[in-house]
Amino acid sequence: MPTIGVKRDSLFKALGQTYTDAEFASLCFAFGLELDEVTSEKQIISKEQGSDSSKGASEDVIYRIDVPANRYDLLCLEGLYNGLLVFLNKIPTPQYIATTPSRVQKLIIKPTTSQIRPHAVAAVLRNISLNEERYASFIELQDKLHQNICRKRTLVAIGTHDLDSIQGPFIYDAKPPSEIRFVPLNQTKEYTGSEIMELYSTHAQLKQYLPIIRDSPVYPVITDQNGVVLSLPPIINSHHSRISVNTRNIFIECTATDLTKAKIVLDTLVTMFSQYCDDKYHVEICEVVKPDGSCVRYPELKVRKEVVNVKKATKYIGINESTDKIAALLNKMCLSTKILGSGSEVSVSIPPTRHDIIHTCDIYEDIAIAYGYNKIPKTMPRFASIASQVPLNKLSDQLRIDIAQAGFTEVLTFALCSRDDVSVKLRQKMEDIPVVHIGNPKTLEFQIARTSLIPGLLKTVAANKKMPLPLKLFEISDVVFKDSKAEVGARNQRNLVAVFYNKSPGFEIIHGLLDRVMQLLAVPLDKTVGYFIQAADNPTFFPQRCADIILRGSKIGTMGVLHPDVITKFELTLPCSVLEINIEPFV
Repeated sequence: MPTIGVKRDSLFKALGQTYTDAEFASLCFAFGLELDEVTSEKQIISKEQGSDSSKGASEDVIYRIDVPANRYDLLCLEGLYNGLLVFLNKIPTPQYIATTPSRVQKLIIKPTTSQIRPHAVAAVLRNISLNEERYASFIELQDKLHQNICRKRTLVAIGTHDLDSIQGPFIYDAKPPSEIRFVPLNQTKEYTGSEIMELYSTHAQLKQYLPIIRDSPVYPVITDQNGVVLSLPPIINSHHSRISVNTRNIFIECTATDLTKAKIVLDTLVTMFSQYCDDKYHVEICEVVKPDGSCVRYPELKVRKEVVNVKKATKYIGINESTDKIAALLNKMCLSTKILGSGSEVSVSIPPTRHDIIHTCDIYEDIAIAYGYNKIPKTMPRFASIASQVPLNKLSDQLRIDIAQAGFTEVLTFALCSRDDVSVKLRQKMEDIPVVHIGNPKTLEFQIARTSLIPGLLKTVAANKKMPLPLKLFEISDVVFKDSKAEVGARNQRNLVAVFYNKSPGFEIIHGLLDRVMQLLAVPLDKTVGYFIQAADNPTFFPQRCADIILRGSKIGTMGVLHPDVITKFELTLPCSVLEINIEPFV
């Protein structure tokens, strides 16, 4: 959950009322939030940087409040107090209006942007009045959005500019780094795109964003009609178009790889701060010209309608309230509601600030929050039921206990691994493995869902080579296989793996563990009704030191002494034997 810090006095002034810390914590809980900490700027700096750094810091009391991750409208002071004021029935739900000026600002997207960040949206906050506190809140909201819905600027990057210092129409293009030259924010010297990468390679905040575009042959750039650079998204804005407390007209642009997220971010920014415009809650539209020549106007500020059956909603929540009461509860949550027809249904207007409302069940949740979770009457279930553990999980827990008693230590490894872990390092062909690939892996370490538990155990052994020998480790966890017959295209399988690492392979130890597991499961050593092992040829294992495990005619696993190449590729120096079986047939 994101945590925002707001000055207590500023918040109480906006709410028109003061509260004790306990009273405000209760208000937050009723609204679906949590007051995490009562602190001050001085205490925060002292905690993070040391007491010497806190000299001169403000003593103002700061409330640190935990906000649900999907409530983007509560990530700043403005959204928080507006939401609370509506919840307390002190103000009506704000109505946001997209206005069309006589001269609409245009943002023209060039075809070259498709190589790197293909989408862009824009809007203007006209005749806005800022002060130091509002300006700081505006910047902080951008930062919160960047870290949250923007996924650290990979999906969306926000740029805000002083419209009076630039001239439209604006051009969103992608150029080679050497052709981009401008003075970055808070700098005095002009840099090329490549030089900017070098300049900020050690910057505490910006260095984390450089890899997003650094290796691309072209960098995205926004300029005005005179060629003045506004920003190099998603890295930094231009010093020329920087905004300040004296800025009256703000041009906002969001470049993105995800258009839906960009529209949400733009809606959130303009709705939160349009209250400071001379025409309150009015936002000036901009026209975005796409590479194919089509034009779209932003922000959309859509108000969506949903029809809710009151009887169904109250039944789900477990309350018995009239339609009038349900409508009043929804109005408290910034969802303007009207009673329809006979009163069995209500029409709910979902404003552009509530992008978290996706389904009717989200509206039910808001009814429950406004009603008060603690006020929902407790009831006994209408039917008798006995809770029981999932059979597969019960079997897994029972096996864990007995294998641990056999002298093996349990480990828990990552469910994701690299492609090489299950193919090259195990001497297998990737095309022969039904692997589930991660669409956009963050690192080379986590490219696929594991199809075997062996790589994770061998990595654990490699990280613990200094421990006394022998190392006897095991894991009981899920592996994932691609499966076209499964509803989601993949299926999980519960496997048991054990490894013995010592100066001698210890095949007899692993074999003994298999026999012990089968004894616990009451499976006899029998080719017809039980299990048996048969020689196998598997490139992962040493020749003639590998066996398949057969249960009632079907292969359930493999055991053997690992091939020296496998040992070497996992950075091990001693031989080891491994057992891996599927335990689901025993349920």
